[in-house]
Amino acid sequence: MPLIPEESQIHESAQGPRATPAVGRTASTPRPVPGPRPVPGPRSAATPRPGTPKPGPARPAPPEKRSEPQIQLVPSSAEGAVDAAEEAVDTLLDSGRAAGDVLVLTTGEPHPWAAHELSFGEASYWAQHEAGDDVFFADIASVDRAKTRPVVVVAVNGGDADDTARTLPAALRRAGSLLIVCGDPERINAALGASV
Repeated sequence: MPLIPEESQIHESAQGPRATPAVGRTASTPRPVPGPRPVPGPRSAATPRPGTPKPGPARPAPPEKRSEPQIQLVPSSAEGAVDAAEEAVDTLLDSGRAAGDVLVLTTGEPHPWAAHELSFGEASYWAQHEAGDDVFFADIASVDRAKTRPVVVVAVNGGDADDTARTLPAALRRAGSLLIVCGDPERINAALGASV
């Protein structure tokens, strides 16, 4: 039936005053009023949720325990230590180790690669170390400047007993998981202070 303008239809959900229920009729339950409602915002850290236990005093994080790297000894003469170190590096790379994971240190003469790269200047030489994308060769004089790498290979290719005694503990500190030492076992054991 078409609506006539004088007879406007009123829906139950429309806003406005409610009529008083007729006698004998119960009042209907009021319905929620549509419209904007407050949107709860994010709670700040200072306002805990109800029922959430209050945090206690902050505890300092326990010191990170670093496991000692594994030590491998490759017996060789002082003259053959650099060759033995290069063979160890080749074996590491062939087994899938990334080239940037390896640091090679020498106790005597610098490795030929290090001598060649240093001829272009120390800045470019150390920039290669910082890049960390290739095997890096250094000598005892720069062991303190070298950063930690997962594998450190040491060629005990000369130097005196004090040099070896300084290099091996420093190399051990820079080795993340593996230290390979190429050289005379007696000299190496004396420097490390233990049998390897």
